[in-house]
Amino acid sequence: MREFNVSLLGKCCCRLLVDGDVLWRRVLVATYGVEDGRLEDGGRSCSSLWREIMRIRDGVGVSYDGWLSSCVSCRVGDGTTSSFWRDVWCGGLSFRDRFRHLYDLADNKTITVRNMFLSGWEEGGEAWRWRRCCL
Repeated sequence: MREFNVSLLGKCCCRLLVDGDVLWRRVLVATYGVEDGRLEDGGRSCSSLWREIMRIRDGVGVSYDGWLSSCVSCRVGDGTTSSFWRDVWCGGLSFRDRFRHLYDLADNKTITVRNMFLSGWEEGGEAWRWRRCCL
């Protein structure tokens, strides 16, 4: 039953990625919110179903172990829906996992690839804002 349940939750995650403007996704957006094109997790006030979907999406927990992210790839396109830190869009790991220390220091952890580019990601660019000075 556990594998069946996880597979159904995984299907919900895939539909969230593919079905952009269906009614049930709009209800989730209205309920939990969206930031930089990515549905928010809802914190402690969300339903247990939604919490499990978010755990599968983010690859958290022993049962999930990142299997969805290893089976799904994304295309950056114009970068409006791709998270700079959390999505795997360059190489085999997310920048959050590859550069954990920089992610911890980053001022904006939910910035999209597009907004990072528009802010100027060259050396000294406005996109590189940190909580404290990095030496």
